[in-house]
Amino acid sequence: MAVLGGYQGKILRVNLSSRQWESQDVDVGFAREYLGGDGFGARLLLDGVPTGADALDPANLLILMTGPVQGTLVPLAGRAAVITKSPLTDGYMDSYFGGHFGFELKYAGWDGIVIEGAADEPVYLLVQDDLVQIRDAKHLWGKDTYATQEEIRRELGDPNAATISIGPGGERLARIACMISGVRAAGRGGTGAVMGSKKLKAVAVRGSRPVRVPDMDAFMQLARDLFAKVRGHPGTGKSLPQFGTPGAVMVQNRLGMLGTNNWKTEVFAEAESISGEVLREKFRVKDDACSACPVSCGKVTRVSKGPYKGFLTVGPDYETLWALGSNCGNADLASIIAADRLCDAYGLDTISTGAAISFAMECFEAGIIGQDETDGIDLSFGNSSAVVEMVHRIARREGLGRLLGEGVRRAAAELGGQAHRFAVHVKGLEVPAHSARGVPGMAVGYATSVRGGTHQDGRPTAERIGVVDINQFDGKGAYEVEIQRMTTVQDSMILCRMAESPYGLTEVTETYAQIVRSVTGLDVSREELIVIADRVYTLQRLFNILHRNESRNTDALPQRFTSEPIPEGPAKGKYMPQEVLERLLDEYYAKRGWDRENGYPTKEALVQLGLAAEAERLLA
Repeated sequence: MAVLGGYQGKILRVNLSSRQWESQDVDVGFAREYLGGDGFGARLLLDGVPTGADALDPANLLILMTGPVQGTLVPLAGRAAVITKSPLTDGYMDSYFGGHFGFELKYAGWDGIVIEGAADEPVYLLVQDDLVQIRDAKHLWGKDTYATQEEIRRELGDPNAATISIGPGGERLARIACMISGVRAAGRGGTGAVMGSKKLKAVAVRGSRPVRVPDMDAFMQLARDLFAKVRGHPGTGKSLPQFGTPGAVMVQNRLGMLGTNNWKTEVFAEAESISGEVLREKFRVKDDACSACPVSCGKVTRVSKGPYKGFLTVGPDYETLWALGSNCGNADLASIIAADRLCDAYGLDTISTGAAISFAMECFEAGIIGQDETDGIDLSFGNSSAVVEMVHRIARREGLGRLLGEGVRRAAAELGGQAHRFAVHVKGLEVPAHSARGVPGMAVGYATSVRGGTHQDGRPTAERIGVVDINQFDGKGAYEVEIQRMTTVQDSMILCRMAESPYGLTEVTETYAQIVRSVTGLDVSREELIVIADRVYTLQRLFNILHRNESRNTDALPQRFTSEPIPEGPAKGKYMPQEVLERLLDEYYAKRGWDRENGYPTKEALVQLGLAAEAERLLA
């Protein structure tokens, strides 16, 4: 694929069962159809995972992927992707992480790694340019993610090797386990459990090959323009460098949309105690950035006194401050920092972990579980020490922690009774820190997301900052299609989601097309990028139809959001009535060319996207 820039032209395929590997070529046609990252992953996952295969079965694929912009100076490109079938949702899952892993994988000469099968004993994968080795990792099994990565770098004698690892959470197959690369998490959907099921403790990569672009002078001018655009935007140029995502805590609370006590309310009286301002003033050590990023939104924090003295983490970010803070009624910022660090060390998704704990707290409050089930722990909202202790128990699969590690959907089913009312998830994935009651577009985004309860397919930003009317319902179905086209393009290029503000907030813009043209040399228009986005998102929908019977019936929200109005605060009375959601789903399906009755892509839509074979498969 020498005619294109950005790509290295090959994907590494590794079979852990046979301990064999091979190279798969990436040709120009494949790049033009799927772009990279999430697009490549969607095609490979749909083709490679047998329908009905369990997510923790060796037949599942674990895909590590880059996009065309990794290894270049495009700002906000310091990301990589993990793509797999989720053990939490039983459907398509893509999760993204920062640092420099994506750059090193590209420098090693690979656009991605597809891992299949499962090892008999713990192993780790080493990739150094064309050197590919499956190495023994029995001495690493049981170690946390940080110790594992440090030990591998010592073994290699290379402190700059990029690594990604699981901790005890993934080893013990907690369905909310994640993967950690350096200090960054591929957090959502149980990717760590998939890695653990394959007895794969870590992947280490190091490379020495350049990433080329067709016209370096023209590209460098574009890169300078993009850096200026990022630095000149008030979000990426001022707010995020100063406070990181924690700056959203007070913004959300002032809107009356900060999930509190398992979303029973959306105003947290003690929000200031866990705010980005207090985090910066009392706990910040320094800023941290991913490769090719001028924003430095990561905030290294340390607890200097009290029972959690010495805990150090990069974060907590906004989602974690909500998950382990306000949604558990917890105003002790030091305990949130400690719990964040523990989640990263154990390899647990902070969003799902906090959501599982807050679910348990409401069940405790309602008498569904008692101190016999909690082994004497007082799981009242606001008990900061209980939050930290439950992180330990979830990772170790001890007592109630075993159940919570399965995610709230399975936990509620096992507990029975009214527990399902308190399980705030979409399609099995716990909902993050963005209000479906207060932000109508976000409600549609959750319901139609291929991942489930994520704010990364649909986005709340434009409505939250007033670019789009937050109080308007009509049109938000069609609006979310445009948002998802933008996020799908970002994920196929693999750009940080912070790129939405300077590059294009509510739709695929010419800026995205300009970047693709400059990096790859592909003469791709904005309109062609939209077609690619629709093709990729449709493939993911097809995967879910085949693997978990996705339909209009599953494009649903928790009862809490459709029948319980926000009880207090500036957004008092707001919610997403089921009849309104149904109307917006009609809008959404019409815009996508999907059948309104069942939510399936129509044959005509599939053929227009170049997916005639998939049309036959779906209609067979």
